[in-house]
Amino acid sequence: MTEAAPQPTIAQKAPYPAQVEAGKSYWWCTCGNSGKQPFCDGTHKGSAFAPLKYTADKDGQVWFCGCKASAKAPLCDGRHKAL
Repeated sequence: MTEAAPQPTIAQKAPYPAQVEAGKSYWWCTCGNSGKQPFCDGTHKGSAFAPLKYTADKDGQVWFCGCKASAKAPLCDGRHKAL
């Protein structure tokens, strides 16, 4: 029997709006436990999780996933509506 992969904590059941700058990288929290949601603060250390790098292709607002279930991670795809 194989062990199930660890599941992230749902940080919130809504996306996080964020202003991003073209060419700048952002590290999205995948574990859901960061105190700086939606971004990584290192809380995942020692777990099976690692932050996901997102590099903005243009200046503007994006919506980072808060439920950690998006198929388009790190951006929201609306999946939180089904939780």
